[in-house]
Amino acid sequence: MSQFNNATIVKAANVYYDGKVTSRTVIQQDGSKVTLGIMLPGTYEFGTDGAEIMEILSGDLDVLLPGATEWLKIEGQATFHVPAHSKFSLEIRSVTDYCCSYT
Repeated sequence: MSQFNNATIVKAANVYYDGKVTSRTVIQQDGSKVTLGIMLPGTYEFGTDGAEIMEILSGDLDVLLPGATEWLKIEGQATFHVPAHSKFSLEIRSVTDYCCSYT
């Protein structure tokens, strides 16, 4: 889906790593939540409460998913799933545009 219709956008940004990772929360009509954001080059680790679906809209990065021993290389678009109550690492090489859905 390339856009969200009939949604509410929370004005305040979610800011991580001294502003190198930011997102905005979008609440869809059915009450589900997604975040739309940008990650600048750097190395980051994030933890999850619930399961997440990360959709990379554009970027050049590596992802180390929970339980994996090898990094997943992403150039352009990709989607990956992160289980609940876990951590994943990112090595961002270029400005990366993403959408994160919470399940």
